[in-house]
Amino acid sequence: MVSRVIPVDPFDLVIFGGTGDLARRKILPGLYRRFWSGQMPPNARIIGASRKPLTDDEFREFVGTAIREFAIQGSGDGEQVDAFLRQIHYVAIDARGDNGWAKLRDLIRSDVVRAFYFSVGPGLFGDLAERLHRYKIADRQCRIVVEKPFGRDLKTARELNGTLSKYFDEAQIYRIDHYLGKETVQNLMAVRFGNILFEPLWNAQYVDHIQITVAETVGVGGRGAYYDKSGAMRDMVQNHLMQLLCLIAMEPPYCFEPDAVRDEKLKVIRALDPVPPEDIVRGQYAGSEGQASYRADAEDENSLTESFIAMKLHVSNWRWKGTPFYLRTGKRLKARTSEIAVVFKDPPHSIFGTQPDRRGNVLVIRLQPNEGMNMRVTIKEPGPGGMRLIEVPLDMSFAEALGAEAADVADAYERLIMDVIRGNQTLFMRGDEVEAAWAWTDPIIEGWTKTEDRPREYLPGSTGPEEALMLLYREGQRWRDIAP
Repeated sequence: MVSRVIPVDPFDLVIFGGTGDLARRKILPGLYRRFWSGQMPPNARIIGASRKPLTDDEFREFVGTAIREFAIQGSGDGEQVDAFLRQIHYVAIDARGDNGWAKLRDLIRSDVVRAFYFSVGPGLFGDLAERLHRYKIADRQCRIVVEKPFGRDLKTARELNGTLSKYFDEAQIYRIDHYLGKETVQNLMAVRFGNILFEPLWNAQYVDHIQITVAETVGVGGRGAYYDKSGAMRDMVQNHLMQLLCLIAMEPPYCFEPDAVRDEKLKVIRALDPVPPEDIVRGQYAGSEGQASYRADAEDENSLTESFIAMKLHVSNWRWKGTPFYLRTGKRLKARTSEIAVVFKDPPHSIFGTQPDRRGNVLVIRLQPNEGMNMRVTIKEPGPGGMRLIEVPLDMSFAEALGAEAADVADAYERLIMDVIRGNQTLFMRGDEVEAAWAWTDPIIEGWTKTEDRPREYLPGSTGPEEALMLLYREGQRWRDIAP
C-alpha cells in the first residue's frame, strides 16, 4: 500500500499560546510530523506568539525540544528538524495590550493562507479577535481555530459565539475537538456509509444497544482546581462523547461536505430526550496506596464534582426509538481505553436451542489505544460433540492491516490543522451545534446541582461506581470490560 500525502498550499499559521502545554505536546510536534511526511510546503511559516520575551532562536530551541520529546519515534531526523525549525518564528505579544501586534502584522504575508490558532483560555478569544482586526492582520479570508472549553453552559457559549461573530464569519471559525480527527472515528463514517453490509442493520430493529466508553487511568493531578469547575459532564460528555454519539446515530448526509455532515449531527442532538436522574450515575475516585483522592486533588474536601459519569440516553427519531445509548467516562479507571460498541440483537429464533453463554454480534470501534475495529461473530466450536456455538473476532487493527503505512497515519491534531489550511470544516463543530449540546446538557447539570447530589465513591483501578453497573443490569445487559 502506498501512502498518499497531498501537500497543502503555502500558509502562515500563528499559534497564540505558542509556549503552552498543548502547543508543546501536540500542535508543534504534529506540525513537524506533517513537514516530515512531505505535506507541509517549504515556504510555510509557523509563528509562535505568547507573553514570554523570547527570540526566534530561543523559541526554535523550545520547538526542537518538543519535537524530540513528543514526535513519533523515528521522525526526529536531525537535518529534517533543522529544516523545519528554519520555518519557525516568534513574536512576544500582549493579548490585552498593544505590545507585539505591529510586529506580527509586518510578519504576516497577504498572499498565502492565514490561520490563527487560539491555544489559550476562552477568556482571551475576544481580545485576540478584536486586535487581529484592529491591526488589520486578519480579514474575511483568514481562519481561526478555537480550543475547548467553548463555554461552560448555554449562556457563555452564546456569548462566545457572539463575540467571535463580530469579527469572523461562521465559515472562518474552526471549533476543534481532537476526537473527530482520530482515524478510527472517520473510518466509522466509511464503514457506515461506504458498505452496504452495515447501514441496513444500523437501526432500532437490529441494534439492541450502543455503548460509548472513554476511560482514563490518570487522575486530575495538578489541574484539580480547574477540573473541579467543570467535571466529567462538561469536560468529556458535552463535547467528545456527544460527537461520537452523533456520528453513530446520524442519518446519511447527502454528501461528504461540511454543512451536510454537521446538519445531520445537529439533528441527533436535538432529538435527544431529557435524561431522568435514575439514568445517571456520578462518581469520584477515592484515595488508595499513596494516590490522592479526587477531593484531595481538587483541594476541596466537600467537592460535589464528578470524575466519573455514566448515563443512559435515548434518541427520539424513527431510526433509534427504543434503542438505549450508554455513555461512560471517568478518571483513575482500570485501563486507558476509548471505544464504541454496537451490540446487535439476537436472531428472532435460535435453531440451536438455548446457549446461555452466547453473547451475539458486536461491532467494536477502538479509538485508543491500538486503533481499529473488531466484529464478534458466532461460529461452531471445532471438534465432535454436537453443535456448540462460540464467538470469535474478525479483527482489524490499523497497525496490522496497514503495516509500515500505519506509521504515516496522521495524529488527530495533525489532520485537523491540515484541514484548517485546506478550508475543510467537516470535522469541526458549528456554532449552532455547540449551543444545542449545551441546551441539552444544562438541565442535567442543573438537576443534580439543585439537589446537591453527592457522587458515589469508587476505587482507583476499578470500572467506576457499582451503581453504574445497574444501568445495564436492569435491562439484562452488561458493560463491556474496561481492559488494556
